[in-house]
Amino acid sequence: MPQITLDKTDLKILQVLQENGRLTNVELSERVALSPSPCLRRLKQLEDAGIIRRYAALLSPVAVELGLQAFIRVSIDKAAAAREGFSEAVQEWPEVLSCFALTGETDYLLHAFFTDMNAFSHFVLETLLSHPGVQDAKSSFVLKEIKNTTALPLSHLYRE
Repeated sequence: MPQITLDKTDLKILQVLQENGRLTNVELSERVALSPSPCLRRLKQLEDAGIIRRYAALLSPVAVELGLQAFIRVSIDKAAAAREGFSEAVQEWPEVLSCFALTGETDYLLHAFFTDMNAFSHFVLETLLSHPGVQDAKSSFVLKEIKNTTALPLSHLYRE
């Protein structure tokens, strides 16, 4: 991926797109005070450099009947094969939106969504705990969402 230096216009493009990734190039160029051609050129550079990874629609979990949100802390066997096997398996579990390898007492943190407690129980008992190498799983359920954003902070990139 090509390396690029971000200027204030690039950062503005990134901020605006994080708020609304469906803007047309003309709408985007108006918001960042740039004509459409240079705006499109900069956008393509940001995509080619891997700064913009992809575009997505963010769904409401409740609207698609996935009202039970859980964070699951997973401890696994310390063997390299167990870690590799787990990392591969988690890619196939659609309930799991994010999986993070951690330092500390827990090896992995899963962020997952379920229709209800029965679906959660089935996943934990039939999928997660039955996976070779998984030693333990502890769960926490979301009671109330306080903040949820996909926008990364960019202020540290502004150089005066």
